[in-house]
Amino acid sequence: MPAKPALRPRNPRFSSGPCAKHPGWSVDRLKGAIVGRYHRAAETKARLALAIERTAALLEFPADYRVAIVPASDTGAVEMALWSLLGPRRVDVLAWEAFGREWVTDIIDQLKIESVRALVAPYGELPDLGQVDFSRDVVFAWNGTTSGVRVPNADWIASDREGLTICDATSAVFAQTIDWTKLDAATFSWQKVPGGEAQHGMLILSPRAVERLESYTPPWPLPKLFRMTERGRLKEGLFAGSTINTPSMLCLEDYLDALDWIESVGGLPGTIARSDANAAVLSAWVERTAWVDFLARVPETRSNTSVCLKIVDPDLAALPPEIRDAVPAAIAALLDAEDAAKDIGSHRAAPPGLRIWTGATVERSDVEALVPWLEWAFAEVKGAVLKGA
Repeated sequence: MPAKPALRPRNPRFSSGPCAKHPGWSVDRLKGAIVGRYHRAAETKARLALAIERTAALLEFPADYRVAIVPASDTGAVEMALWSLLGPRRVDVLAWEAFGREWVTDIIDQLKIESVRALVAPYGELPDLGQVDFSRDVVFAWNGTTSGVRVPNADWIASDREGLTICDATSAVFAQTIDWTKLDAATFSWQKVPGGEAQHGMLILSPRAVERLESYTPPWPLPKLFRMTERGRLKEGLFAGSTINTPSMLCLEDYLDALDWIESVGGLPGTIARSDANAAVLSAWVERTAWVDFLARVPETRSNTSVCLKIVDPDLAALPPEIRDAVPAAIAALLDAEDAAKDIGSHRAAPPGLRIWTGATVERSDVEALVPWLEWAFAEVKGAVLKGA
């Protein structure tokens, strides 16, 4: 049985959202926040516009794409796109984890759009991307945070598509290479790879999405929070810092600080490299460890941010499911109590397992320090389970 490690990760926060703050973060960095001010004042609106401009520059959006800060984190941004854009065409919606399944529910049960194909795959796999019909509107998540499965690239998306592509990209943005020309509406939140605060979402629209907004009126009521047009024209102010509702200027300052840090590590290439290096530590460990494996079956589809693992130890396989399936949660609880790893249990809707965030704000040295703790905790829990079985 492995000895209890002496070295803990300096930062044991491995939550998949809200995610770890960037190295060197301190609340003192937010002293410049323009708090207690009207959010449409010249100074505050300029800060919001700056966040939009810097986001577009760092992520290298096409020049004619629009970017807005919207309410309710990534979920709000996705639902804003679905409620505003869907309806005039048939829809293909892809799902291979919890949040994709939520978009299936929104489209079929809430919007009640006719002629919807739900292309659903089990946890650990992707649907057959070759079956997607781009004469339809297509809805999908780039990176499945609760399954650790991502699309390998954008090559499967038709450049000459007739429908729109609507992509929940929240746990991929700033960590994975995204061909923005293949996406017509994309979303993310500050709380993921940048390590910002929750409740604010980002919505990115292509010219094709803008044309849809200005030429189509959905048959269902649109709440104020979803309205991006007025008298058939796009609300231009929304894409220049005039938010639909009141944003938190403290959270905004925190996001701008996160963008400063992203620039300090080399911008987008730097944050992708950091995420890849972190995920590589776990990948090498899984390769040499018999009791654990990736939930994502195909290596090319494995996430480099939300790494989902399953326990495959043969000694535990023969135990009753209720005992075997409790092992990952016991490991997560033990490591939490030891202050070695916080929040690494699988998502409540996912198969029992471990979920470890390896996005850019996590230090590689902390992932390296985590590995011996995983080994120790597994041995402790397995021993206790077998003894009691």
